[in-house]
Amino acid sequence: MTSLQTGTPSPPPIDGIFRALSDPTRRRVVERLNRSPASVSELAQPFDMALPSFIEHLKILEGCGLVRSQKTGRVRTYQLAPEPLKLAENWLAEQRTLWERRLDQFDDYVMSLKETEK
Repeated sequence: MTSLQTGTPSPPPIDGIFRALSDPTRRRVVERLNRSPASVSELAQPFDMALPSFIEHLKILEGCGLVRSQKTGRVRTYQLAPEPLKLAENWLAEQRTLWERRLDQFDDYVMSLKETEK
């Protein structure tokens, strides 16, 4: 993937997902949306920040595909989009498998050293 304007490689989608989830406010929004869709005002209510600042968090979440919104009249409602979370989950599972295999190999190596010491 390359950016059309600069010709430089575009970051993979997973980078945006993890970048979005790196912020505690955005993680709390995702956790809240796990229960049910909610309006902007419902989502913003527990946070002590100006509404424009909170909306920036929602834009980041929507930009990476973690949430999607729908406007009905004057109310914008957000809901969780599970597909990007699955992408992150799969990546983490691959990393876990890799490290479990490496740790098993290390354990085998340490055990073989102990056996040669006897």
